[in-house]
Amino acid sequence: MKIRKGFVAATIAASMLLSLAPVRADAFCLWNCSYTKTKYPIVLAHGMSGFDSLFGVYEYFYGIPSALRNQGATVYTTQVSQFNSTQQRGEQLLAQVKTIVAATGKGKVNLIGHSHGGLDVRYVAKVRPDLVASVTSVATPHKGADLANYLRANVSGGSFTESVLAFFANSLGTVLGLLTGHSNPQDALAGLDSLTSSGLAAFNAAYPAGVPTTACGSGAASVGGIRYYSWSGTGVLTNLLDISDASLGLSSLFYSESNDGLVGRCSSHLGTVIRDNYFQNHLDEVNQILGLVSIFESSPVTLFKDHANRLKNAGL
Repeated sequence: MKIRKGFVAATIAASMLLSLAPVRADAFCLWNCSYTKTKYPIVLAHGMSGFDSLFGVYEYFYGIPSALRNQGATVYTTQVSQFNSTQQRGEQLLAQVKTIVAATGKGKVNLIGHSHGGLDVRYVAKVRPDLVASVTSVATPHKGADLANYLRANVSGGSFTESVLAFFANSLGTVLGLLTGHSNPQDALAGLDSLTSSGLAAFNAAYPAGVPTTACGSGAASVGGIRYYSWSGTGVLTNLLDISDASLGLSSLFYSESNDGLVGRCSSHLGTVIRDNYFQNHLDEVNQILGLVSIFESSPVTLFKDHANRLKNAGL
C-alpha cells in the first residue's frame, strides 16, 4: 500500500511539473511535418513586461515556438526591455534580428509581435526593410490604448505618484530581465507614452506602413515588398481557472469599444486583418496563462501554426 501511495504521489507531482512547462513538441513530428516550414525564420517579439522565457523554461509565447518547430518552422524568441519606448525596444530587437539573419543565412525574417512587440517589429521593418519579409501584429494598439491614455491623463508629470509608479514598474522590469538572464534598460514612463493615442499618432507619422487610414479599416497588405498582417481578440473573461481574467475584466472597463482587456478591436488593425474578434483576451492571444484559454475558440497555438502556413504559402 505504501508503494502504491508513493507511486500515485509521484505521478501527481510529475503531472504538475509538466503543466508548468510547455511540451517540447519539436522533439518529434507525426504528421504534416512541413505545415509551418516558412522560407524565412519566424521571430517572435514579446509585449510590455514580457520576456522570452523565465529560467529558460516558462515561455511568454507559451508552447507556441515548439509547436511551430514541430511542423517545420525555424523559430527564434527575442528579449527586449520590459518597459521602454518603442524606438529603444525596436533597436534592441533589430540587433537580435541582425544576429539571426547572419546565423541562418536566410537574408530575411518573418516578424511576429504581440502587444507592444507589434510596434517594435514595425520599427525594425522601417529601419531595415531589407531584413524583413513580413510583419504580423497580434493585439497591438496601433492607434493607442485607452488605458494608457487614462493613466497619462491622471498621473501628473513630475508628481510623486508618477515617480512611485515608474519606480515599481522599472523594478519589475529589472527583475523580469534578471529571471531571463538578460539586462536591458528600463523606462516605464517612455513605454507608457509610446502606447498613448498621441504617442502612436507621432509613431504612425514616422512609421506608417500597414496602418489603416480609416478609423476601423485595413491597412496596405504590402509595402515595399513587406507583407503586413494582424489579428486580435475581444474576449475578456474566457476561462474560470485563469487568475488573470479578473484583472483584464477590470481594465476592459476603460475602453469605449470591444477589446481584449488591454487593446481595442479597431486599434489592433494593421495591414491584412485576419480577424479581430477571437474569443481571447490579451494573454490568451499568446496562450497564457499555462494555456488556460477558452475551449470554445480556436487554440492560440493553432492560430500561430495556421499563420505560419499562410506565410509559407505566400512564399515567405
